[in-house]
Amino acid sequence: MTEIHTPRLVLRRWTEDDLVPMGEINADPEVMRWIDDGSVLTPDQTAEAVERWEEDWDEEGFGLFAVELLASGELAGFAGLSVPEYLPEVLPAVEIGWRLGQPFWGQGYASEAAHAALEFALQDRGIDRVISISRPGNEASENVMRKLGMVPERVTTHPVHGFPLHVHAIDLSEFDA
Repeated sequence: MTEIHTPRLVLRRWTEDDLVPMGEINADPEVMRWIDDGSVLTPDQTAEAVERWEEDWDEEGFGLFAVELLASGELAGFAGLSVPEYLPEVLPAVEIGWRLGQPFWGQGYASEAAHAALEFALQDRGIDRVISISRPGNEASENVMRKLGMVPERVTTHPVHGFPLHVHAIDLSEFDA
C-alpha cells in the first residue's frame, strides 16, 4: 500500500471509510464550483469516482491519494496524479490535482499534499513532466500551482462545456523536492 507522510498529512490509498466524508466534500457546491461543470456529486457518484481512482492505481501505477490529517485522522480530500483523458490535446500527460473540503482551505494543506505528490511522481514513478489544469478565476488552485513552481503553458477550451482552461506545467528535473 502506497503511503506518504508529510509534517501534517498522510497521503494514502482509499478505504470504504472514506466514502462518506469524500461524499460530503463532493456535495458542497462551493468545493465543486470549479470542477467540470460545477455540479455536485451524489454519494453514488462519489463511490463510483473512488472506485475509478483505485482502478487508476492498478492500471497506471499512480493515482489520487486520500489526504488525511495526521493529527486527527480526518479525511481532508484528495491530491495526486491522473491522466487527463478528457482533454486529448494535452496527451500524453500526467496531471496533478487536488480537492479539499472547505474546513481545510487556506491552511497550506493543498500545497503540502501536492508537493508530496510531485515528489512521488519524480522519485517513485520516474515521471519527468506534470501538468495541472484550472478554470480561469480559480485563484486558489492557481496559487498552489505557482507554489509548486508550475508555469502557464497554454489556454485551451473544455471539449464538452466550452469554457476556457489554463494548462500549467512543470519539468520535474527542475523541481525542488
